[in-house]
Parts: sequence; structure tokens; C-alpha cells
Amino acid sequence: MIKGHGDDIYEYEGIKSDFSSNICQNPAACQAVTDYLSKRPELLAHYPEPEAWSLEEKLAERENVSPENIIVTSGATEAIYLIAQTFRYQPHIPQPTFSEYADACKIFSPYTKSKNSIWICNPNNPTGLMLSTGKLDDALFYFNLVVIDQSYEHYTTQPLLTAAEAIRRKKIILLHSMTKTYAVPGLRLGYIVTSRQLAEKLRKNLRPWSVSSLAIEAGKFLLQHDELICRPNLAEAQRLRDMLSHIEGISVEATQTNFMLCRLEKASAHDLKEYLAREHHILIRDCSNFEGLTPSHFRIASQTPSENDALVDAINQYITSRNG
Repeated sequence: MIKGHGDDIYEYEGIKSDFSSNICQNPAACQAVTDYLSKRPELLAHYPEPEAWSLEEKLAERENVSPENIIVTSGATEAIYLIAQTFRYQPHIPQPTFSEYADACKIFSPYTKSKNSIWICNPNNPTGLMLSTGKLDDALFYFNLVVIDQSYEHYTTQPLLTAAEAIRRKKIILLHSMTKTYAVPGLRLGYIVTSRQLAEKLRKNLRPWSVSSLAIEAGKFLLQHDELICRPNLAEAQRLRDMLSHIEGISVEATQTNFMLCRLEKASAHDLKEYLAREHHILIRDCSNFEGLTPSHFRIASQTPSENDALVDAINQYITSRNG
């Protein structure tokens, strides 16, 4: 899906508060990467490594695994399409969730193999909920391949699978997003952790030079600066949820991360989105295009306390104006 994701700020003018993207604001990381890369102009004069081997080695050190278990990709989304192309298993995709899993699998259908797979976003987008390790292990009994997208791993305090645990389970492919870990979405940098056997199959379909020299160098730089890891204020996110829950006409689902799924009782998410953008310069995520959701569903990601207060006030004004 090219259009229909969050962070579509490019379609609006004058947006001051962007609640539509799950990625938290992290200007320190953006500035640090910019300053560092500005001193490396020679990176633009040569092709990057055909596969990002130097970054894979650094990530392997971080994860305490072998480099053969790591594949760096141009964002987690490239990894999703690489997995779908390589295995072409009949997919089971619990909904609602990130649309690219289904889109990638559809591209490489009809399915030519009798084996099956399950795709799990953990924490899940757009609900913000998680599955326990026990539930993930249950999936191993029913599916030939278990793909677990942990792109939002630093946006929760709940326990997650480690690289070593995923490799030991053999049928798991674990996805990570440096884009989200450091809140640098324009960089496009992700990686896969999996067993040597599965990694070998994936590498047969890996496109050469898919990760730029700038992204590789930025990734190595970021791995040296844990202080730049983005960790949302989950207490503030809960405060926002509590405030929204007290607005008559809105229901808000529980969440274990910084973003949450909401539903309007008597209005459409599209109309609310347009009103907020036009009247308050606030952007939210219309979730009507998620499979299993309705035209009334929308998602927001917690921002600063003052921005959250402004959002709640604006939604209150919208509902009040509709009720006359």
C-alpha cells in the first residue's frame, strides 16, 4: 500500500502536532546523525556494500549472535517483502494489523507451497497490544514459519523475544526497525534475526545495494549511542488514554505502548481527521482502511503533555459541535 499509512503530513499544510505516526519525536537523534553524516561526503562517491556486512557484524555483536543470523534491510518493510517472496507460504495474519504483511503476501500469490505461516506484530499496530512469549511459542506448533515484527520493541516495557531465543526456536523470523528504535523514519533501516538455515534462503533473494552507504554508516553510528534510543513516556500515554476515555462518544482500547486505537460512536474518523487538521492543525491516523476496523476507528500516538491536552480539547469541541 503506497498511500493510506500514517504520517501523511505531506498532504496537509500547517500541521503543528502529528499524532498520526507511532514513532515518537526524537530530535536529538536526527541532529546527531545529520551532524555525523555531514562530515562523511565521501560516502556518496561510491556504491555501498552489496549487502550491509559491516553493519550486520555490529548488530551481531549487539545481539550476541553470529553475523550469519543477521540480515540488514532498507527498513522493516523491505524485510517483509523479502520474507513473502522467499517462502510464499499460505499466510495467517491476525487482524487488525500492519497492512504490508497481507500486501506482500498477495504479490507473491498464488501460494505454490503447502506450508503455512503466521505474521505477528508485537507490539501490534494499530492496537498497541502484545502477545506473551507463551502465546508465541504456541504458534510454533501450528505454523511452519512464525514471523514476529518487533519494530516497536522499545516502545513498551513488556518482555520480548531476544535474538538468541528466536534463533533457538528455528522457525521464527524476528524483525527489528532501527527506524523506530531511534525515531529516524527517513533513514529506512531495519534488520532480520533468524536461524542460519532461514537466513541462507532469504539471502538468495536479497537485492544488491538495497541499503545506502549513508544508512549503513548511520546505523553503525547509532549503535554507539544508546542514549539516542527513543523511549516514549508511557505514563503520559496512559494519561492521554484516561482523558480520552472520559469523553462521551469515544471508546479507547487498552494499550501497552505509546499509541492507542479509538472509536467514535456517532461520527467518522475521516471527518474528525479533516476537522482537526483544518481547525486545529492536528493530524491523526484514520484507521478505516485497516482490515477488521470500521470508518469510526482512529489511532493516535501520545505526544507532549501540552499537545495531548490540546488534542483532547479539540476532540471535545468537535463532538460538542456535532451534538449541537
